[in-house]
Amino acid sequence: MMSTATAIQERSLLGLKHLSREDILAILDRASYWEQQSEKLVPILNKKFAVNMFFENSTRTRFSFEMAQKRLGVQVMNFTAAASSVEKGESIYDTVRTLESMGVDAGVVRLKPSGVLQELAQRVRIPLINAGDGNNEHPTQALLDLYTMRKVFGELQGLTVSIIGDIKHSRVARSNLWALQKLGAKVQFCAPSVMSAPELAEHAPYVSMEEALKADVVMMLRVQLERHSGGLFQSSEEYREQYGLTEERAASLLGHTIIMHPAPVNRNVEIDDAVVECDRSYIFRQMAHGVPVRMAVMERAMRD
Repeated sequence: MMSTATAIQERSLLGLKHLSREDILAILDRASYWEQQSEKLVPILNKKFAVNMFFENSTRTRFSFEMAQKRLGVQVMNFTAAASSVEKGESIYDTVRTLESMGVDAGVVRLKPSGVLQELAQRVRIPLINAGDGNNEHPTQALLDLYTMRKVFGELQGLTVSIIGDIKHSRVARSNLWALQKLGAKVQFCAPSVMSAPELAEHAPYVSMEEALKADVVMMLRVQLERHSGGLFQSSEEYREQYGLTEERAASLLGHTIIMHPAPVNRNVEIDDAVVECDRSYIFRQMAHGVPVRMAVMERAMRD
């Protein structure tokens, strides 16, 4: 018989690197089921309590999780570090243990440091869901990206996906890399040298901007130039000129290519303003898909 600890770990979602192809597809299939429901509220988890623990800000991700939880009838508590005793020195572990001891059934956690969430998951007795940890992983973002691609192309096998921008700091790039390869897609990166992650080169090639634009999916990443002070670019205009998806570059894309971005977008930096909401841009549709995907993830974590 499966031990309680193993059962909890199997219901957690810490990343996609170690999640099986079958588990990924099961989540995507269940998300499709939830997207097709006409009723907004299907309270199958109405006796469950979840806490959203955000030790790093992200309004969009938290609202997406909260909408998903409430649509399933979950009793939701939101916790932000700025208003908590963590600011006074209480450890993240103690905070999670405190909430667990109050009877919470699952926790959604967003953290700045990488690796801490994996340690937490070993030590607590509730399923934990990774809402982004450092530059490690952001599994639900990648799942909604996969969901979007599968909806457009039917399947992911054989697709070429270019991920362009700040690969070095991107948990989105990593989660997408691990999952896309398991589902048979080819991943390639495009990044300035100061924004590349050399350790990922053995898993996916780095290509030129010209080559990257020939893909089925062009996924632009948010760029925070302040992270690269004294780096390659003097200004956001210079970055846009070399690595931005300008109107001119967007016009050169293959007829079936779609544009994606995890958002929020720096308009006129990584993507020109006119391109953000053009016909082939799926940026806002991606956001909409976040709710059914997170419903599937919460159900997986909390359903008896």
